Amino acid sequence: MTGHKIITIGRQFGSGGHEIGQMLADRLEIPLYDHRLVSMAAQELKLREDTVRKVDESSLKMFVTSYSVSPASYMDFVSATSYMQSLNENVYRQQTEIIRALAGEGPCVIIGRCADYVLRDFPGCINVFICADKEERVARIAERYGLTERKAAEKVRKTDRERRYYYELHTGLEWGSIDSHQLLINASLMGREKIVQLLEMMYRA
Repeated sequence: MTGHKIITIGRQFGSGGHEIGQMLADRLEIPLYDHRLVSMAAQELKLREDTVRKVDESSLKMFVTSYSVSPASYMDFVSATSYMQSLNENVYRQQTEIIRALAGEGPCVIIGRCADYVLRDFPGCINVFICADKEERVARIAERYGLTERKAAEKVRKTDRERRYYYELHTGLEWGSIDSHQLLINASLMGREKIVQLLEMMYRA
């Protein structure tokens, strides 16, 4: 791999991590890869994009625990669980290959998808995890999706739980910990603009 740099961003749901990544990519004039990786993986796997999206950064555990099992439906449950597990692994492997290929092509910003772990041996990788105060995250999600505060809080908890499970399942590391990431930043304390400035400085150093 060449001497260019890659920035990976993990984030709590509603923390503004995606917006920070987009602002940074625009500032640096480099590509941003996020949900586009889903489309790319689906194309490579010759699957429908909505099928791949069902397991993208989602939790097989959540699927299993939400499945209503009765003696009559047990075999259907086993079959569905096996299919979801296989699909999850296939999507992860395909996205891993795509992330490595993109990293080899040139500088970029990658959001989520365990990219920090996938590129752990890439010398030019700067990986950061964005968090924020829960109240602020809930308020942002409520406004974005037109939800009540209660519904927004449930969505935040569920999405964070799924992201944690997905990350820890594939990496064996703790999601959002200093042991897993080079830099942890609280967007509520620092603000998006200052975070972008910091990461831009690190990138250009």
